[in-house]
Amino acid sequence: MKRIYEFTKYRLIALAISGVLILGGVAATVAQGGFDLGIDFQAGLEQRLQIDPETVDAEAGGVRAALAEIEPEGLQVQSIGPAGEQQFSVRVRDRGEIEDFSEVMAGRVIDLLETEFGEGTVEELERSYVGGRFTEDLAGQAGFVILGALILILIYIWVRFQLGYALSAIAALAHDVAFMLVFIGALQIEIQVATIAAVLTIIGYSLNDTIVIFDRIRENTALMRDASYEQIINTSISQSMSRTLITSLTTLLAVSAIFIFATGAIQDFALNLMVGVVVGTYSSVFVASPTVLAWKRRADARKAAREGYPRPQRGEVARPAEVAPAAAGDGGNSRTPQQGRGTAGAAAAVRADVDAVKREISQRKQPAGAGKQQPRSKRKKKK
Repeated sequence: MKRIYEFTKYRLIALAISGVLILGGVAATVAQGGFDLGIDFQAGLEQRLQIDPETVDAEAGGVRAALAEIEPEGLQVQSIGPAGEQQFSVRVRDRGEIEDFSEVMAGRVIDLLETEFGEGTVEELERSYVGGRFTEDLAGQAGFVILGALILILIYIWVRFQLGYALSAIAALAHDVAFMLVFIGALQIEIQVATIAAVLTIIGYSLNDTIVIFDRIRENTALMRDASYEQIINTSISQSMSRTLITSLTTLLAVSAIFIFATGAIQDFALNLMVGVVVGTYSSVFVASPTVLAWKRRADARKAAREGYPRPQRGEVARPAEVAPAAAGDGGNSRTPQQGRGTAGAAAAVRADVDAVKREISQRKQPAGAGKQQPRSKRKKKK
């Protein structure tokens, strides 16, 4: 049998680390003025421009400096495509102060760049404009999609397993989404439609890993009847660990290739996926599984209190105590757990009845006269 690792032993340390990192990410995001919303979630103009590589040498920093007259908080410049082609993405936020913003601002950007790099050196390859109403609708739809996915996942796992498993899976997914959002906010990665796609992808990836562990826990619960629930969880995670690590590493290799060779929004998408794969694997082991353990202990404690049995200690499996029938000769005064429910001596009375029945059974198994001392036979003397 494989070695069993005590993962649940470190659950409190893992949760503390997660809490510190998430709170730190929130503080860093707030300190930098919130999330960096892309044009998909913020009204504005986006232009794809090319500066003639044969006549001038331009970089993103030089383009940004040439457009310094435009409000810095509403300007984003990014190099895209192969380095030799000198293509740039320029985004300008629309604050609603300029009429016909798309035409006016597009002409202003080109004029400023031609003033810096020369007349006729700037070519507009593509232009797109997103209005404020569209961005509000898109943001609302993105939140609705994520919330709807979590609700459907909750219902599915509730039907497939139990409510405690469903709540544990949702807790792990909420942890993953929160971690990814604060990571994006702390590094000021631009939030685009691709970011929402990355979040939904990680939700599905993390859920798949969590369900594999939950299914193994359910199988081992039937096989390991004499083991505590904590031992069952540790065994299940240990048995699934090789599969989990191999899947995560192969996924990271593929996504890392995209991150290294891609540029722009695709590179940000790959970075979000890389972080999400690591966090999703971590949450399946140190968030979802410990939450199931806490739910199980709470359920066992409520059941024991409801039925009048002593509360199970940590590490024990809660099982109903054996209720013995009335012992012969006691006048039918044997007590049951239901009688005297809520009294302090209910459990002691049950144990006393069980001991009495065991003694009676032991006496019945002894042969007749086994308890009497037989006289020694007299030896006959030889003549």
